[in-house]
Amino acid sequence: MNMERADRRPLMYVGLHGTDDPTLATLPFLVATGAGTEEMDCCIVLVGEAASLAKPGMIDAVHGVGFPPLGDLVEKVRDLGIPVYV
Repeated sequence: MNMERADRRPLMYVGLHGTDDPTLATLPFLVATGAGTEEMDCCIVLVGEAASLAKPGMIDAVHGVGFPPLGDLVEKVRDLGIPVYV
């Protein structure tokens, strides 16, 4: 199925976990980085426990199993211009 870019809907990745589960906290940033690299329109929304990641120093405390540190992914998200909402 061939869709024009104008017909695509933006992707919203919702984070529900923070330091309570570092692996799940990392996933929205990981998949948004992949989408952003492919120039797909996307954003990240942090709700519930994930909203605590907006506090200073919290991101540096998160490193999910088998994933890069969250701080590295947040830097990529910022570089790609992906909005993050809390």
